Amino acid sequence: MRGVEQVNALGARWARELGGGPGEVWTALGVWPLLGMLAAGADPHVRAELEQALGVPAGEAAEMARELLSAVREVPGCGTALGLWTADALTVEPGWARSLGPAVLGRLSGDAGADQRLLDHWADTETGGLIRHMPVKVKPETLLVLASAVSVRTRWEQEFKPASLRPAAGPWEGRMLAGLTAEGPRLLRRLAVAETSAGPVTEVRVQGDGEVDVHLVLGGADVPSGSVTAAGFELVAGTAKRLPVAGLADGGPWPGLEIGPVESTRAEDRGALTTVAFKVGSTHDLLKRPGLFGLAAAAGRGGFGGICRDTPLAVSEAKQAAVAEFSAVGFEAGAVTAIAMVRGMAMRPAALHRVLRAEVRLDRPFAFLAVHRPTGLVLMSGWVTDPEEKSL
Repeated sequence: MRGVEQVNALGARWARELGGGPGEVWTALGVWPLLGMLAAGADPHVRAELEQALGVPAGEAAEMARELLSAVREVPGCGTALGLWTADALTVEPGWARSLGPAVLGRLSGDAGADQRLLDHWADTETGGLIRHMPVKVKPETLLVLASAVSVRTRWEQEFKPASLRPAAGPWEGRMLAGLTAEGPRLLRRLAVAETSAGPVTEVRVQGDGEVDVHLVLGGADVPSGSVTAAGFELVAGTAKRLPVAGLADGGPWPGLEIGPVESTRAEDRGALTTVAFKVGSTHDLLKRPGLFGLAAAAGRGGFGGICRDTPLAVSEAKQAAVAEFSAVGFEAGAVTAIAMVRGMAMRPAALHRVLRAEVRLDRPFAFLAVHRPTGLVLMSGWVTDPEEKSL
């Protein structure tokens, strides 16, 4: 699948720029294809910035974007969609429109309220109700809206057992949380530790029943959230080497991990995980980080003669709305990313056995990455600071 390396690289840079702060969720998969399609119709001064963000030449970006969205659409439990809406006053270059591939092509009527409802309905439908509204607002002067939708749904191969969790220390100290626990030999094989750019981290790969896994990553207590999440991207890319927990000595500097011998009715080493259920949602204004996304010139004077020859265009809004939920039975997440453009400037008991038990306890903020197992494409990523409370 072409484009995986470039999308993941953008996701990692985004993680570092987000830094610390409250829980968030984002997907570079929702942004990168849109940037690629803009680059295909951009004038040279705008194209150069977009190519820097994309990591590939503009001439390749649109085709790679189409292939990427199409490939993800074939992943069980995943969905992608692309939409383009233009005002009657705008004549889009046919070649650029064809470069989008399969997409909803619609018109903006000029009635901002009616057009907003149309776009909101598309966002709601294409994410299965996860995102109810388009993140950009249609205005009378809006000439073009280009949007992507991404959804990820997977059920766990091994469901968690609900439990109460009251952390004894850290940011969640004393709170009664909706804990989730799982244990077994297979889980041990999915626990790993690594030295990364963020220092030592502990990773748990929670396997879905299709092709999507969710990686939970815990770093040091004082390490910024963006650094820990970026370390998760390093693990996915293989630039940080995983050390299987089964081969570690007792103890060690690994966050949230305890290893030691226990007695068991089965002669198998075991892994155990205690974590929390969570829901997180975010809205991101991409224009607050124009350098990251290559949008500084695009949002200034603009310059997209390859999209419309007769009317100069500039980016007026670029936003993403994303949500994610991790529960006892599975994971689901969705995002809609949209770019709006306006007129721009020209330009059972038995004998006991002694076995190894490795337990990971995620009882303070941690990162998550939903990953397409066969390719390593990060579909969604985020940071958990406010887990669900235990219902009484």
